[in-house]
Amino acid sequence: MPATPRISILMPVRNEERFLQAALDSLFRQSCTDWELVAVDDGSHDATPDILSRAAARDGRVRVIRRSGGGLVPALNAGLQACRAALLARMDGDDICHPRRLELQAAHLDAHPDTGLLACGFRHFPRTGLKRGMLAYEGWQNALTDHALITRDLYVESPFVHPGVMARTSIVAGLGGYRDLGWPEDYDLWLRMAAAGVRFARLPGPLFFWRDHPERATRTMEEYASQAMRRCKFHHLRQGFLKQCSEIVIAGAGQEARAWQRLLTADGVRVTHWLDIDPRKIGTVLHGAPVLRPEELHLEGRKMITAIGLRGAREQFRLTAHGLGWQEGVDFASVA
Repeated sequence: MPATPRISILMPVRNEERFLQAALDSLFRQSCTDWELVAVDDGSHDATPDILSRAAARDGRVRVIRRSGGGLVPALNAGLQACRAALLARMDGDDICHPRRLELQAAHLDAHPDTGLLACGFRHFPRTGLKRGMLAYEGWQNALTDHALITRDLYVESPFVHPGVMARTSIVAGLGGYRDLGWPEDYDLWLRMAAAGVRFARLPGPLFFWRDHPERATRTMEEYASQAMRRCKFHHLRQGFLKQCSEIVIAGAGQEARAWQRLLTADGVRVTHWLDIDPRKIGTVLHGAPVLRPEELHLEGRKMITAIGLRGAREQFRLTAHGLGWQEGVDFASVA
């Protein structure tokens, strides 16, 4: 077997004949050449196996694992077990890497041994037809430029594009790899990493180009739907920030906040107050709890989550909370 490479690239694929060759070409163009590609074909029935076979015949760094199917998480874990390098880069079969992505990410991790996972700036493509929400997500994520900002917004949304990250293989394997629990396997991993004290970082970019198309997993798999994301957040919050919490305050009184109230109530957590700034809601009672202005509330040791869906409202609430002496991560956590 060849010498251990510097980087293992883990790529699960299924029926990616349209875009796979372009993804592979972006790897073959990398300025860093000391890598192996572990491509896991999860039961493709198009030309994907032929494309991978040709790539492996052309380049000895390409290793192909063939599976009869079984799903993304088992494919990821099968590939993870086969990865030999100390650094693990993710890649999907429909995306594109900047030619210096691997070089720059590996150099940063070498220079910062305390960092366990390194993301990079990304850009959706093609740009035509991108909806406002996707563009906002791109801007939000790329603005999370250091560990403090990433962990502050960790429960707002997944802070990393999975196929654009590079991590230390020992950390991912040490946490048990990927889990199939009915919610996003990558977001679940980030939250477990955070709980384990792993430090995050992001390189400015864009070094990764995330292809948008109707068949993308984030658009088609139930595990990536908003309800599944919410359950994932709730599961991890109950093990950390909301551990042994029996009463809570929710900032926000819209649809997202009420969805959180249902999750909390089902788990035995009572919402004692709602916070809002809408004068039509102030002074009313919602699900048995009064709606107050932030200035009217005395937390008295209770935890609070903010579930405010309006664009820009999260930052405005943070300013208000700071002025009232509430600390994010101690007194409240942002979940939307």
